[in-house]
Amino acid sequence: MIYYANPTNAGPTGDAVRDLMVAGRLGCITTPDQGNVTFPDEWDVIADNGCFSGKWTAARWWSWLLDQPRSVRFAVCPDVFDPNGGPCHEPTLERWREWAPKMQRHGFTPAFVLQVGCSTYGQVPDDAEVLFIGGTDPYKLNAWPHGGQVGAITRQAREDGRWVHMGRGNSGKRFRAARAMGGIGCNSVDGTFLTYGADTNLPQLMAWLREAEIAPMLWEAS
Repeated sequence: MIYYANPTNAGPTGDAVRDLMVAGRLGCITTPDQGNVTFPDEWDVIADNGCFSGKWTAARWWSWLLDQPRSVRFAVCPDVFDPNGGPCHEPTLERWREWAPKMQRHGFTPAFVLQVGCSTYGQVPDDAEVLFIGGTDPYKLNAWPHGGQVGAITRQAREDGRWVHMGRGNSGKRFRAARAMGGIGCNSVDGTFLTYGADTNLPQLMAWLREAEIAPMLWEAS
């Protein structure tokens, strides 16, 4: 499973993070708030949309996205998020219908965000090659460790050959939840874990990755 992190500030730890991205040990997640950043060709990069912050505007995001390299693995299609846990699937689906075709025409692979209210695989757009597990913590981490309804969607998506990514993997428990999701695991996870306290958190993050390599879950080992 790939962990996508934000590039950290300059310095020894920042250099170490960038070296890990060059080596393919970490992926890189970029957001509109990071501005336009030039990435080396060998980095594995995904582009988030910035909707989670609540400051998203279509014009700013679209202008930023068009400046990103088409080599990014996927770009997250705009979604709607309610921090209070209200259903957001339908308005997220409306944004998908508006923006996903435009993103595809401009050379990006859009990711559809699973939000509260999306409880069955049949609610997922047929043309979504990538699913991004968003929503509130109770929604995505329900029925630990396999994720309940979201876990069932993950399993079916993986079996159909879709890429599944989980957002906000900022702890060892969340990282393991992404590995266990649906009894099949996500392909990738992201987090801001290195954005704050990178000197302390980088060794912890690498320990999570080593744990996955040394003690793989049954489906990871097969």
